[in-house]
Formats: sequence, structure tokens, C-alpha cells
Amino acid sequence: MEFEQAHSNFMEAHTIVRTGERRGRLLRGHNYAEKLFLQNVWWPLFESLEQLHPEYEVYDWNRKSQFLDFAFLPQNGTRFGIECDGYQSHIKDMDREKFNYALNRDTFLTGMGWKMLHFSFDDIQQRPEVCRMLLQLALAPYLARSRVAGEQLLSGEKDVLRLAWQMGRPLRPKDVTDYFEINFRTARKLLSVLSEKGLLQPVAGGRGIRSYELRPMHKDQTW
Repeated sequence: MEFEQAHSNFMEAHTIVRTGERRGRLLRGHNYAEKLFLQNVWWPLFESLEQLHPEYEVYDWNRKSQFLDFAFLPQNGTRFGIECDGYQSHIKDMDREKFNYALNRDTFLTGMGWKMLHFSFDDIQQRPEVCRMLLQLALAPYLARSRVAGEQLLSGEKDVLRLAWQMGRPLRPKDVTDYFEINFRTARKLLSVLSEKGLLQPVAGGRGIRSYELRPMHKDQTW
């Protein structure tokens, strides 16, 4: 399915089930910046808008209603709040009281178990590849739990995955041996196991597999 059709279905589905202010906020709040985030950042990574909720209502410590640009609620129970921030509306025109509230709101939501992600409109529009890299870095450790289809990742495997996300390039057995000070055979075994679990994919070079890279997240992934 192409993005425009998927986005149209996405908005229709969420509009139908909402009433009152929640529906009004969706129609008023989901505008150019939010759609551009989906088109430039989210869709290229996932090719799906499932588990994503636009203009999602949350409450602050005073039970005051607030709306996140998006909430991503995968089936593993993790809650991500995603905000698309424009410089004019979020910084330049913000007084001290609003600035303080914005920081306190994020801290409160973090305390309530949300993981807050912020992207600037300038980056969404002009440097979406940076946003995609940061989004994948933030989500991957949590989505990996579902991706292995119930298999538990061992501590060493998690450490190797973190190294792959940090390096941002194909990971060689030598990188693993140098970083963790383990022997080559153990390093190669860790990379091979992560490949079998669908978290890394081998990169051929020369006479065989020389390195492994993070497997892209796609819509066929089970969340």
C-alpha cells in the first residue's frame, strides 16, 4: 500500500472512533508537520502506521488534558510519546511559564512510564535521515523483544546489539572482540546467533561473511 492511501485510512479509522474534543483535536491538530513526519520518517522505516495513535490524550499531574502528536503503543506494553516541534511555536513564542510546564510535563510522563521522543520540524523536513536514525536507535531495543518471537536475548547478545546501534555501521567480529575483550570464536558465535534470531543480517564480502548489520524494521515484524 502506498503512503497516501495508508495515511487516509489511518486518519479515517481514528476519526470514526472519536467523539467530542478528542475528535476535534485530531482534526485540528494533525496538520502538515505531523503528516510530514509520518511520510518522511515513520513510513520509510516501518511501511505501516499500526500501533500509532495521532493526537493522543494524556493527563498531567493536575489531571489537565494534554495531547501528544503521536503515541506509539506496541503490544509489548512500552509507551512512546512522539512530538514534532516547530521552532516558532515551541521555542520562540514560548514564555517562561509555558517552557517550565513543557519540561515538567515530559518529566511527569517519564515518571508515569512514557518514553518521550522529540523531533524538530526542520529536521523532519530537511534532514529526515537523521530523524530515522534516531527513531530506530530509540525504538530498536524495545521492539527487539517482540521480534525474536518469544526467545529471550542473553545479556551478551543485548550488549552486542547495543554496540551495533552505537557504531551505526556493519559490525565485524573484530569489533566485538576488541570492545568486549573476548576471543574471536565467541564474537562470531554471538553475531551468528543474533542473525538467526532475525536481529542482524550478514553482509557478504570477499570469501564469505565479513560483517553483520542491523536488520531494518518492516511491517512484517510482530509487535
